[in-house]
Amino acid sequence: MIRILLINPNISDSVSDLIRAEAQRSASPGTEVEVLTAPFGVAYIETRFEALIGAYAAAQLAAEHHARFDAVVVAAFGDPGLAGLREALPCPVTGLTEAALASACLLGNRFSIVAISQRIRAWYRETVHAYGLEGRLASIRGLDEPLADIGSVQGDQGERLVALAERCVAEDGADVIVLAGAPLAGLARSLRGRLPVPSVDGVSSAVRHAESLAALQPGKARAGSFAPPPAKPNRGLTPALEALLDARRQTP
Repeated sequence: MIRILLINPNISDSVSDLIRAEAQRSASPGTEVEVLTAPFGVAYIETRFEALIGAYAAAQLAAEHHARFDAVVVAAFGDPGLAGLREALPCPVTGLTEAALASACLLGNRFSIVAISQRIRAWYRETVHAYGLEGRLASIRGLDEPLADIGSVQGDQGERLVALAERCVAEDGADVIVLAGAPLAGLARSLRGRLPVPSVDGVSSAVRHAESLAALQPGKARAGSFAPPPAKPNRGLTPALEALLDARRQTP
């Protein structure tokens, strides 16, 4: 049995419900998934500073709960805190962006990202660049009006999201559409056959990639850039974070 922890780094329980539903639909038989919601932060992450807050919330939850799981998923597009968690945790870690982009690259040459806002696009572009895939990015298009309820974006804005995806294909040359963000979890499944190119979802991609990584049992890095953080004095950390740092220091 594989156990996967998905951490929602924002405070929206309605988004966690969407994540949980899609994760359960996507998981293989025998895989158990659990979704935890950040105890502090913002309703949805849209900016670099909000991502910073979300990364700390994700680190706190991962430190408290990772021991029960075979893999951890940062369940927000932009993957706040992913690289740091990969350093610290003994199990594989992936995120919605990393997993969705990996899936997209297996389905076509150039991908476009459809997002829930305009403001979010700069951070998403930086994330794609950080993964070394900017050369395969056709475009990022986003909704241009305020969101009434983050948990009901798919119902409220579904046709606008479809129109954006169609423009990505017709005007930007996208071979694959990435439907970005936890609030859009499951949308690719519901749109199957409607778009003229494949579409991928971060949650389903992350669950499937996490299953593969856990099954591979690749081991934890003890050297290189993802080796555990070095021993040093600390102050003011929660007991769980302090214990995680101590555990990583003791890695043979």
